[in-house]
Amino acid sequence: MAMNELIKQLTEQAVRQRLIEPEDTVYARNRLLSLLGEAAYVDPGTVGTRPIPDLLEEMIEQQITAGKLAPRLDEKERLAAELMDVFVDRPSQITSTFHQLYAEHPQQATDYFYQLSQANNYIQTKRIAKNIQYQADTVYGEIDITINLSKPEKDPREIAAAQTEIVESTYPTCLLCVENVGYAGRSNHPARANHRIVPLTLSGESWALQYSPYVYYNEHSIILSQEHRDMVINRQAFARLLEFVAQFPHYFAGSNADLPIVGGSILTHDHYQGGRYEFAMDRAKTLQEFVLPDHPDVAGETLHWPLTVVRLSSTDADALLDAADEVYQTWLTYEDTDHQILAATDGVRHNTVTPIARMRGERFELDLVLRNNRTSEKHPDGIFHTHADIHHIKRENIGLIEVMGLAVLPARLLSELEQVEQFIVGTADSTAPSHQEWATELKAAYTGQDVTDYVRQAVAAKFVRGLEDCGVFKQTPDGQAGLDRFLEKVSRQVAGDRR
Repeated sequence: MAMNELIKQLTEQAVRQRLIEPEDTVYARNRLLSLLGEAAYVDPGTVGTRPIPDLLEEMIEQQITAGKLAPRLDEKERLAAELMDVFVDRPSQITSTFHQLYAEHPQQATDYFYQLSQANNYIQTKRIAKNIQYQADTVYGEIDITINLSKPEKDPREIAAAQTEIVESTYPTCLLCVENVGYAGRSNHPARANHRIVPLTLSGESWALQYSPYVYYNEHSIILSQEHRDMVINRQAFARLLEFVAQFPHYFAGSNADLPIVGGSILTHDHYQGGRYEFAMDRAKTLQEFVLPDHPDVAGETLHWPLTVVRLSSTDADALLDAADEVYQTWLTYEDTDHQILAATDGVRHNTVTPIARMRGERFELDLVLRNNRTSEKHPDGIFHTHADIHHIKRENIGLIEVMGLAVLPARLLSELEQVEQFIVGTADSTAPSHQEWATELKAAYTGQDVTDYVRQAVAAKFVRGLEDCGVFKQTPDGQAGLDRFLEKVSRQVAGDRR
């Protein structure tokens, strides 16, 4: 397809997606011509309506064929972002539109911003569609499984070539900093020319809302501090989460824990995640209810869930905040050697929480998932981390998303699980060594059902077993007795602190 036709299709799609007005077409076309190194334009007449990601891919391939662009992932992504930036409003205009819509209804504002982030190709919709996603029934309800195929990988030649061009720079400071807005990118930093954020105020501080370019669930958002600072879980963090869901009651907001092993992949920039999605943990059954004597307006319960969850709720956000902080402060120093829980070793803290806030009608709800990052000789990756027999499926950190019941599994599993299926039905003699023992067990129990469904269910069972490893108090009589002792300590400490 001629470049002129691609340019016309792209500008017409931008109008359809409400990125630009029809009156902006000539301006946008000329900006594209400049970026693509095209000297002139001849109207090709009527053109088709291909999706924007497909048009960008063909433009980029033509640039490579013409020798105008190196055939490297970072170069291709930079050009794609620059091309789409032609159609994206300045940050101030996006913020203004967002607030105008927010005044009508918060959901209208986020609908606008999410649609914009998809239309401008910041959210990589075509790549995300490659992910393998399914639901599986477990003893804890239906959970979500994703095999993540959306993030492109550089081949060794690209990596070697890029190494010669690496520019040592501290700008932007990290991948989450506000300095990424509009940043062109470089060989070791992603292109963000078409990236936009919306400023927020949380607890009197400057924060911002953006969407994840590789969304794992509906409206997967990132809520980030405009100051580059380490992640910290404390009373102020709980307050910001509750304030966020008060501002956007159709979204949840949660934070990764602030310690290695039990935290997320980025601990150096204070941020939360949110979105418009019901996770399996949201639907978890109540295991027991409890009361905090000095907080009569706050309801407490624990959940039938593989990790240990203390759920607090109230119509009064301030009362809920007080109760949550007291539970957290108790947990920070809590020890139970019978359950291998030590608060610290040589002054290095082990206890923290993964907090998640949401609205249920008029009630604020805050889940505190109790976490501990101790290691041992038997479990060097973490006593309360997935144990070695789970690592062939999931070894990475169990962060916020996994805690809530959405498994994000590595791309390697796509081909490896196909091999497991072939082994089970007898068309392969073996599997990858890491899966062989598991696959042999599955083959012995196989009764002829659909093999893909059978293996997928087995993967879900493994993932849930890994979540159980992360629970500090197990779903056993002994584990629940340990949790009861912790809750008794919370009640006594609350009463003691208030006297």
